[in-house]
Amino acid sequence: MTTSTVELEVPGATRITVTDDLLTAELADGRIISVPLAWYPRLAHATEDERNNWELYAGSQHIHWEDLDEDISVEGLLAGRRSRESQASLKRWLEARLAGRGTTFHELRREG
Repeated sequence: MTTSTVELEVPGATRITVTDDLLTAELADGRIISVPLAWYPRLAHATEDERNNWELYAGSQHIHWEDLDEDISVEGLLAGRRSRESQASLKRWLEARLAGRGTTFHELRREG
């Protein structure tokens, strides 16, 4: 069996847009890639202000949301990689967020 390796140059991001349904990255080479927001639960549970508070780093190869402790790579977007966060970790994160708002995780589930 023969295996070949293809090396790809990953362009940096120039602009990020997050809506209620999509995460969209405009890339330096002119491509625009969109992925379902549901792939990234922290972004899906974020407020509009939190979603819009992003920064690019590492040569515009990574997107960071400080308020959400979320990092997504351009390479991961191009490869179609979803968040690998465990359900237990996401639940702890949601509970910590909700505690600050005086809401419990179970109340949120009833609302949603």
